[in-house]
Amino acid sequence: MITATLYRDGRRTDETVDLARAASLAAEAGAFLWLDVTEPGPGDLPMLAEQFGFHPLTVEDMIKGRQRTKIELFQNYAFIVLRPVRVSATGEATDSELHALAGEGYLVTLRSDPSIPYDEVVRRWERQPDLHSAGFAVYVLIDEVVDGYLTAIERLEDLVDEAEDLVFAEHDGQADDPKIQERLFHLKREVVRLRRFAMPLRQGVDLIQEQPSLASPALAPYFRDVMDHALRVAELADNVRDVLTSLLEVRIAQAANRLNEVMKKLTGWAGIVLVPTLIAGIYGMNFQQMPELGWGLGYPFALLLMAGSSLSLYLIFKRRGWL
Repeated sequence: MITATLYRDGRRTDETVDLARAASLAAEAGAFLWLDVTEPGPGDLPMLAEQFGFHPLTVEDMIKGRQRTKIELFQNYAFIVLRPVRVSATGEATDSELHALAGEGYLVTLRSDPSIPYDEVVRRWERQPDLHSAGFAVYVLIDEVVDGYLTAIERLEDLVDEAEDLVFAEHDGQADDPKIQERLFHLKREVVRLRRFAMPLRQGVDLIQEQPSLASPALAPYFRDVMDHALRVAELADNVRDVLTSLLEVRIAQAANRLNEVMKKLTGWAGIVLVPTLIAGIYGMNFQQMPELGWGLGYPFALLLMAGSSLSLYLIFKRRGWL
């Protein structure tokens, strides 16, 4: 389905747009045509490609979908692929795909998921009719997506803070929960994915700023602003990823420490058991010339020696924190 909206001199009109004349309408002075495509039919994208002269590879990318974030400049238009992201309360990041083709007097948007937020983009566009152009439309789209990245990374930061509290919990037993490590890996995966969506925008916005047909002098501050936001997302993602890496290393160190504690206790008890065993082994040897064998108090003496040595070792290990 294609929803066509025609603007004249910065104002929305109620004119019915004949898609067969879309290119000629967009070329009229003071006109701007916005085509929003959702769930396109088999012939919709080839028809638009014929109207506006889109490259066959662009049409192929739009039909196949599953493209990475990118901005490509062609002779008469720019092809933008964005990946809007929403993060749930549990840290599950849901991404979708948004394609945009911007040229002189027109913008074509293709939403793979019709539920992608779109109304706020239109409202921001209509609030500034003096800036109506393909470049401003591209800015609004990118800025909305990057603002979504900022919201997502801030939510992930909150979840990482909660996970950090769990990692260093000492008295409630939560630090031993094996699900904490799984949660850290999950958060790290979502942060890396978000960074992968945001990083290509830096180079892409640079390309747009070098294109006078898209980035006019009046739009330069806007593109610098969205560039700053994209860099901030990347920096925050790097910081969160580093924190998660450190937390995972702490978890490994905690597991090693717990293993060391267990081994220390086992070694202590083994030492306590070893000495009485040694004494019993000595007196269990079948030698005739052993003075204690004929001694009437030899048996209780051996038992007292075993008990005394075991108690001494226990007290020593206890004092040193081995038990």
